Amino acid sequence: MGKRVMVVDDAVFMRMKLKDILEKGGFEVVAEAQNGIEAIEKYKAEKPDLITMDITMPEMDGIQALKSIKALNPGVKVIMCSAMGQQSMVMDAIQAGASDFIVKPFQTDRVLQSMAKVSG
Repeated sequence: MGKRVMVVDDAVFMRMKLKDILEKGGFEVVAEAQNGIEAIEKYKAEKPDLITMDITMPEMDGIQALKSIKALNPGVKVIMCSAMGQQSMVMDAIQAGASDFIVKPFQTDRVLQSMAKVSG
């Protein structure tokens, strides 16, 4: 339970980095998306247990996507990914139902700690 993950980030490099960390940590990355609109479509198709969601993306940001996905399934666990200095957006995300957040650049230990906490 809680092992299927979708990685959402507009930067290919960030998705690759997170996917690598997650797969080494025993998680199965079942989908990737590069913006909020794509994230919602892929969520409907794959129904992952966990989502890592970048906050700042083109077309639809992570907070809008979070709200839309939470409306589809209030029980889904979403971990927000933010750059340094996005504290106010992180607070908005937590209020919108995010389970946790991790800060870029990603640290393997912190990412896996967050995933374990949220999926446990």
